[in-house]
Amino acid sequence: MKTLLLSADEIGKAAEIIKRGGLVGMPTETVYGLAADALNGKAVASIFRAKGRPMDNPLIVHISDISQIKPLVKEFPEKARILAEKFWPGPLTMILPRSELIPEEVSAGLDTVAIRFPGNEIARKLISMSSPLAAPSANLSGSPSPTNARHVMDDMDGRIDAVIDGGECAIGLESTVITLAEEPPRILRPGGITAGQLRDAIGEIVIDPAVTHPLGKDAKAASPGMKYKHYSPRAELILLKGSSQAYIDYVNSSDEEGVTALCYEEDMDKLKKPVIAVGPADDLETQAHNLFSALREADKTDARIIYAHCPEKHGIGLAVYNRIIRAAAFRIIEV
Repeated sequence: MKTLLLSADEIGKAAEIIKRGGLVGMPTETVYGLAADALNGKAVASIFRAKGRPMDNPLIVHISDISQIKPLVKEFPEKARILAEKFWPGPLTMILPRSELIPEEVSAGLDTVAIRFPGNEIARKLISMSSPLAAPSANLSGSPSPTNARHVMDDMDGRIDAVIDGGECAIGLESTVITLAEEPPRILRPGGITAGQLRDAIGEIVIDPAVTHPLGKDAKAASPGMKYKHYSPRAELILLKGSSQAYIDYVNSSDEEGVTALCYEEDMDKLKKPVIAVGPADDLETQAHNLFSALREADKTDARIIYAHCPEKHGIGLAVYNRIIRAAAFRIIEV
């Protein structure tokens, strides 16, 4: 299969591919998604094959207008309406009881469906020209999510029909996922919309333990990004938890081969190993935006071990922590 690299002016070609049951890499404000017709179970199944993704890992359905949600869910409760009015279009995914229109392949056998209304104009136009789209991140399963078209081509060239080049993603981490199929609502994956923003809008919410800890071996994932090791570079990634000086001292004293430091900009000149910076220590938004690109940059080096400074867990920092702790397979060293 030859994968076409399309410009933002060629959305019509991408829409025709979707209508034929094909796969298209599309930009969103979070990360690039691998899109198929969400109502075509056969097309959706091809997403899993292209990514090498386990079939028990549910997908998110993307819509381009709030009116599209009603046929996809059994109910649209008041709290969902409030969140939609405040945060859509944007990086928020809501889990609701699914209707019979949603194929089993999308929901991974669950009685719920995850819905998002993306803020990216190219994504919305593609949806409006085709159908609601099932779209996980457009990368090989387990690798860092793609934040530009080149990343998608690196992973998916020859596996999918086309990629729309929409430039760099604005946020750089996947959407916040909250389930409204239970009370109180529960965050299953943190993202660009923070827990504080959600509480301000609808009151009490809880954060699922799987946000910061491994999901139980036999537990069923209710959301993408909960169960499996994700976002991982080829090198072994280990988090170091402690002060900046303790982090620097630990990395500099390492006698292991192929050590690279995934660090803050302020620490670059103090480290004696190869470095990749994710941003300033006090700029969590920049860290979120740069994380996946930094992990992919590490894959282009001879790094065998990556020591990353453990991020803060407040605001969008919780989303950064959630991604990097999974990329590290929950390996943390106190320093």
